[in-house]
This record gives sequence, C-alpha cells and structure tokens, in this order.
Amino acid sequence: MSTSALSKAKGFKKSKSGTYLSIGTTAFGALSVIKQAKKARTEHDTLRLVDAVVSAAAIVTGLAILYRELKRLGDDDVLLG
Repeated sequence: MSTSALSKAKGFKKSKSGTYLSIGTTAFGALSVIKQAKKARTEHDTLRLVDAVVSAAAIVTGLAILYRELKRLGDDDVLLG
C-alpha cells in the first residue's frame, strides 16, 4: 500500500463515515456474542457464558467509545461551518 493510500485510509478511519462503519461492524459482532450466549445457556456451559458476557461488555464499551468519537466529529463539523 502506498503512503498516499495509507494516509487516506487513516483519514477515513477518523471520518464520520469510517466511524459509522466501525459502529456497524462492532454491532454485527454482537450477533455472534448473542449466539454464543444462547448456545452456552442451552448447554449449561458456564465458562462460555462468562466469555459471552465479557465479550458483550467489550462490545458495549467499544460502541460507547465510537459514539463519543462520532459526537466529537459532529462538534467539529459545527465549528467548521
């Protein structure tokens, strides 16, 4: 990947579009955690259930961070005009 393309990729990551994409992929990961939790409950697998709960907490935290970033980007847009 060229330096220019890498710079554009980093810029996209810090953009509103990139943040929305990150929120979407993080939320999509939640589906896997939900499936894991359901399977753990039906199999009475406490260890997998604990893993699902910890993963869910990580997803919630990640979404909160992304929401804060999105809010910050929105505040920047208002200042720019």
